[in-house]
Amino acid sequence: MSPANRDAPTETAQLAELAGSVSRQEPRTLRRDAERNRLRIVDAARAALAEHGVEVSMEEIARRAGVGVGTLYRRFPNRQDLIEAAFLCKAQGYLDDARAALDAPDGWTGFAGYLERLCELQVADRSLSDVLTMRLSDCPRISEIRDRWYAAQQALIERAQADGTLRADLVAEDVILILLANAGVIDATADAAPGAWRRSLALILDALRAGSATPLPASPCEGRLLAAFREPRPGRRPGPRAR
Repeated sequence: MSPANRDAPTETAQLAELAGSVSRQEPRTLRRDAERNRLRIVDAARAALAEHGVEVSMEEIARRAGVGVGTLYRRFPNRQDLIEAAFLCKAQGYLDDARAALDAPDGWTGFAGYLERLCELQVADRSLSDVLTMRLSDCPRISEIRDRWYAAQQALIERAQADGTLRADLVAEDVILILLANAGVIDATADAAPGAWRRSLALILDALRAGSATPLPASPCEGRLLAAFREPRPGRRPGPRAR
């Protein structure tokens, strides 16, 4: 073999170098593909949960994401992992809405605007009640955000009551009752009169003003109200977009 031939890389060496380059690129490509699949699954889960609530199947989420069920479970080995990923952004958004309402010029404007925002979100997002009521022991981030959300909501109630504009006997459980009532109106009128919930809410808000207050019956306990919120209701169906 001539010196020139000894110095030239052999075909085997060239193939080995090429294989090494490909193998170094593969993990990066796989990581990018895995992250894309993960984002598609989370986006699909948010949309499916908004339409159907937490009862939606993993198969339906995989179908919407355009991936196999096996791929879904590789990204999210259990259901709670996926629920947490999908709900986390939602819960943070609800907390932001409550905190923004605290910046309103007066207590009544802040509380009434916050309540209207929650009712409006119910129209397009069936998972609001699930985010509000579910206690997921394996989802500490959601529980932490929700606790701050409840605290901000309580601050809204107390501020409006201190102003003398919100009836003094309203408690946090009454907000759950109002959302239950709004869910019923949305279910019953979704097709025939999709904006009817706004009139219903206006009537409710008038009843919440301090000037029109009359004594209320005792409030149901929070645990029973939350259980009622989670209970599937006959005829429950996806709501249309807010109008």
